[in-house]
Amino acid sequence: MTEGYIFDYGGTLDTGGCHWGRRIWHAYERAGVPVGEELFREAYVYAERELARNPIIQPDYTFRKTLAVKLRIEMEYISDRQPGFDTMRWQEAVLDILYGQTKEETAKSKAVLVKLKERYPMALVSNFYGNISTVLGEFGLDGLFDSIVESAVVGVRKPDHRIFTLGVEALGMEPGKVTVVGDSYDKDIVPAKRAGCRTVWMRGEGWTDTTESDTSAADAVITELKEIL
Repeated sequence: MTEGYIFDYGGTLDTGGCHWGRRIWHAYERAGVPVGEELFREAYVYAERELARNPIIQPDYTFRKTLAVKLRIEMEYISDRQPGFDTMRWQEAVLDILYGQTKEETAKSKAVLVKLKERYPMALVSNFYGNISTVLGEFGLDGLFDSIVESAVVGVRKPDHRIFTLGVEALGMEPGKVTVVGDSYDKDIVPAKRAGCRTVWMRGEGWTDTTESDTSAADAVITELKEIL
């Protein structure tokens, strides 16, 4: 029996299970950004590594500001390799699309979380930049979690299973009584299972089109968050 929940944030509560790389690429497509997917993927990975290596994102950065920084780094990378690329024009266009989508998805997630909070204690375990509390407040998700374990704060990142152990300890429960919900099979489901938790894989559009050959670490698979109610 589940007595508590741990949720991932990025890709789970803010995109409806779609990998952020895919979500951004689709926004590029929708805005008509003149870049091929291969170069975009290079730029996306480069930006993610830059943000992981350097304390660029500050604790008071909103999600909109965080996303603007991420897009700027991506598009500067593209501009260096594609002369004539108008970074400012495309950054604003993509940012508006993505921010609108994120507000819609987090509102859907909030409706589910509010109902769950009536019955279960909940924690958030996320690979984030040190500003997750600011972001939660921005989207009205603050106050829903009894504890927050953020990689930039605790010094442990997924897929290290110890970050989920910290979440379990924060809830004060036995691992087997806690259910972890996340979109990444490799970064959420596998390490959460290793930490002894029950797992629900929110399966959406991944970074690659490959199909997992072994999904045994997932106790359940959903495509929408409301399915856990």
